[in-house]
Amino acid sequence: FDPLLIESKTPETVVLMLSSPETEVLTKACDALYKFASKDDENKVTLLGLGALEHLYKLISHEDPIVRRNAIMVFGIMASNHDVKKLLRELDVTNPLISQLAPEEDVVIHEFATLCLAHMAVECTTKVKIFEQGGLEPLIRLLGSPDPDVQKNSLECIYLLVQDFQNRAAVGELNIIPPLLELLKSEYPVIQLLALQTLEVISKDRETRIILGEKNGLDCLLKILETDELRDLHVETLAVLGNCLQDVHILQLIQQTGGLKKLLSLLGVSTVPDIQKNAAKAITKAACDSEIRKILHEEEVEKCLLQLLETNSDEVKVAACQAISAMCDNVDSKCALGLQGIPQLVQLLSSDNEEVKEAAVTTLASLTEASRNNASTVAEAEGIEPLVNTLSAPRDGAIANAITALTNLAMQESCRVSIQSHGIMSALVEPLHSTNSQVQSKAAFAVAAFGCDAVARTELRNAGGLGPLVELLHSKNEEVRRNACWAVTVCASDELTAVELCRLGALDILEEINLSTKRKNKFSEAALEKLLDNNLSQKYSRLGYLSSSNIIANGFYDCGQIKPGAKFLSLEELSMQELTDRRAIIFINAKPQEEEKIFPTFHPSLTNLCKCPGGELLYLNLNFREYSILNNCIFLFYVRKGKGKKEEEKAKEVTDITPKDQEEMNLENSLWLPPSDIILMDYINDASETILPLTTTREQVVALAQFVADRMGGPIERDKLHDFSWELHISEIEFELKSNIVPIGKIKKGTFYHRALLFKVLADRIGIGCSLVRGNYNRAWNEVKLVDDSPKGIAGLLLPPQEYIVDLMFDPGFLIKQGSAKADQYKRI
Repeated sequence: FDPLLIESKTPETVVLMLSSPETEVLTKACDALYKFASKDDENKVTLLGLGALEHLYKLISHEDPIVRRNAIMVFGIMASNHDVKKLLRELDVTNPLISQLAPEEDVVIHEFATLCLAHMAVECTTKVKIFEQGGLEPLIRLLGSPDPDVQKNSLECIYLLVQDFQNRAAVGELNIIPPLLELLKSEYPVIQLLALQTLEVISKDRETRIILGEKNGLDCLLKILETDELRDLHVETLAVLGNCLQDVHILQLIQQTGGLKKLLSLLGVSTVPDIQKNAAKAITKAACDSEIRKILHEEEVEKCLLQLLETNSDEVKVAACQAISAMCDNVDSKCALGLQGIPQLVQLLSSDNEEVKEAAVTTLASLTEASRNNASTVAEAEGIEPLVNTLSAPRDGAIANAITALTNLAMQESCRVSIQSHGIMSALVEPLHSTNSQVQSKAAFAVAAFGCDAVARTELRNAGGLGPLVELLHSKNEEVRRNACWAVTVCASDELTAVELCRLGALDILEEINLSTKRKNKFSEAALEKLLDNNLSQKYSRLGYLSSSNIIANGFYDCGQIKPGAKFLSLEELSMQELTDRRAIIFINAKPQEEEKIFPTFHPSLTNLCKCPGGELLYLNLNFREYSILNNCIFLFYVRKGKGKKEEEKAKEVTDITPKDQEEMNLENSLWLPPSDIILMDYINDASETILPLTTTREQVVALAQFVADRMGGPIERDKLHDFSWELHISEIEFELKSNIVPIGKIKKGTFYHRALLFKVLADRIGIGCSLVRGNYNRAWNEVKLVDDSPKGIAGLLLPPQEYIVDLMFDPGFLIKQGSAKADQYKRI
C-alpha cells in the first residue's frame, strides 16, 4: 500500500488513530495528543470524553519504546485533572507505570511516569496501591537520577506517600536518608524544599531521627541555617530540627557539637517572623520531655523566648507563649521566666488580638501554678484586674485559663483579698453559664476557691450565680459535676446561701446523684451533708440523724421521715395547712419575747382598731394557724412582755376591714414569725440551773434524762407501754391550737421521739454532746460518748470514750452500751 499522508485538525480523528497497528502512526498521534493536552485543562477533559485514556492505557506497555514513551507523556500531562485521575484509578494504571521505572527505561519515561504517579498519590487509595505494588523502592532509587525533573517528580510522589504512617516506616528501611541529604545540595530550590518537607514528615519517627543523626544530617541542616543565601529554606529546616530536638539522644549530640548554642544564637538575631515562630514551635515540641527541658535551660533558652515576646508579630508572640508554657514544667525555668516574663505577659492581656490574649493568659496560668513567687509577681505587675476582665473574653480557652490563673493566685491570702475586691464572684457568673465543659469546670472550681469568704458568698448570691452553679450539678461531665459539688459544699457554709441553694433544688439533685452508683462521689456526699448541716430540720427529716455537732437552734421542727422525692415544706407552708389526723409537727422556738416584737407599717384604720383606751397597741393571742394567716395580712402581734407574765387580754371589739383597706396594706413588708415556746424557755433555764453545775458529764447526762422524762410523763413500765396514751394527748393539743404544729413545751405525755428531741435540744443548750437518731415505729434515741473510770489499781489510765444510748422511757438516766443486746432491744421495742 502506497504511503498516505493525512493532515488532521480535530482530536477525534487523532484519537481514532490510536487504534492503528502502525508504530509511526501511533507515535505521531500520541505526540499530537500530548501537545493538545498541554495547552489547557479543557483540552484534557475533551480527550477524556473522546475515550483517549482507554487507548493510551494499552499503549503504555507497547513493545516500541517510542510509542510507550509518548503514551506515558500524555498520561503524565493529563493526570493533573481530577476527572482524569478518577478514570486512571479505575483503569489501575499504577502497576504498569511502576514497571516503567526500571533503570533501563528512558529518562523521559521516568519523568512522566513519576509525574503521573505524583498526581495520583494525592488519593489515599492510590497510596495504598503504590505501596502494595512495590512502588517505593524504584521511586527512592530515582532520587539519584541525573535528571532534575525525575528527581523532583519522584521526591514529590514520596512526600505524598510518607504522609501515611505505614509508608513512613517503610522508607526508613529503604535507606532514604542519604539520597535526601544529597538532594539538599541541589542547585534547584524546589528540590531542596521538597527534600526538607519530606525530612520533616519522616523525622517524626524516632528511628528516622536516629539515622539522621548517624548520617551527619544535623550538620547539613545547621549549615543551611548558617547560610544566608538559603534563608528561603530556614523555616522548613527549623521544622526538621524541631522534630530532632524531641529526642534526648539527638539533642545531646547537637549540644556536644555546639550546634544547640549556635541554633539559639541564630534565633536570637533573626528578625524573620516565620523563622522565629517555627523556632518557638520547635522548642515547644522538644520541651515535652523533662531531660530536654533541663538541657534547654542549661543553654538559657529562656532569654530567647522572652525576646520573642517583644516582636511585632502576633503569631510569634503566640508561639513564644506556648513555648514558655511548655518550659514551665521545669522549676528553674519557671522561676527565670516568671521574674522577667510576667510583666510582658500582663501587658499582652490588653492586646486587641484574642489569640495573643489567650496565649498570654494560658502562660500566666502555667507560671503561677504552685509558684508563690510568680503569683506575687503577677499581683505586683497589676495583673489581677486584666485577668478578671478576661473572664468576659469571647474565647473559651482564654476564660478557662484566666480562671485557672486567678485560682492559682488565690492560694495567697493577700492576692485572694485583692481579687475579691475586683468583683471576682460577679465576674464568674457568666462563665458558669458557659456551654463549654472546661470553662464550667474551672468556674465551679474558682467558686470553691473564693467561696471560703462570707463576703464572696454573699456577692455570688446577690449576683445570681447560685442558679447556674446548681444547674452544673446536672452535667454529664464528671469533672464539672465534681467541681460543682465542691463549690456547693463551700458555699453551703453560709446559712443564707445554703437555704437559697436548697430553694434552687440543689438538695434534690444531690440526693438523686447519690442514689446513682456511677455519678456518686465523695464530693456529692459532702455537698449534701453540708447543705443539710445548715438546714437541720430537713436533714433530720431526710436522714433521720443529727450528730453531736448539729446544734438544734430556734426554728427547728420535726415533721417526720419524708419520702424520697417528696417536697420538704417550710414551717410557714405547714402552718397554713388545715388541721389533719397526720403526725404532729414538733416545733422548737425558745427565743426571748423581746426579739419577737415586730411593728410593721399598718394602714391608719388598722392601727386605730388595735389601740386600747390608754392609747397602747393591743396584741392578740391567737392559735398557730390564725397567727399565720393574720400575719400574712400584716395584722398580727403576738407578744408577751416578759417571762412568766400573763397574756394580754383579747380585743373586745374589732371592726371589719373593708376591701379598700385590705388593698392598701403593704404586703411586701409582711414578715412571718412563729410564736415563742415559753415552757421550753423555762426548761432551758431550769436545766441550766440544776444540771450544768454537776461535775461530770455522766452525771449531767443522767440528770438531764430524768429531767426530760419528768416533763414528758415520767418513766413507763415496759408492759404498760401500750397503755401510755400519748397519741390522744397530742391530738388534744392540736385541737386546742387548731394547728398541726405543736411546740415541744406543750407536750406533757411524750413517747420516744418526743423525749429524744427534747433531750437533744436541752443538751445542745447546756453543752452536752449527743446525737439524735430516728428509728422505726415512732422510735428515736440519743447517743452520747462517755469516758469510763480507770480500772482498779491502774490510776491515771485514760480509756477511749464509749458510746451509750440514753434510756428516756423505762429507766430514765440508765446508760445502755451501744452494740449490746439491751441497746438493740431498746431500738426495736
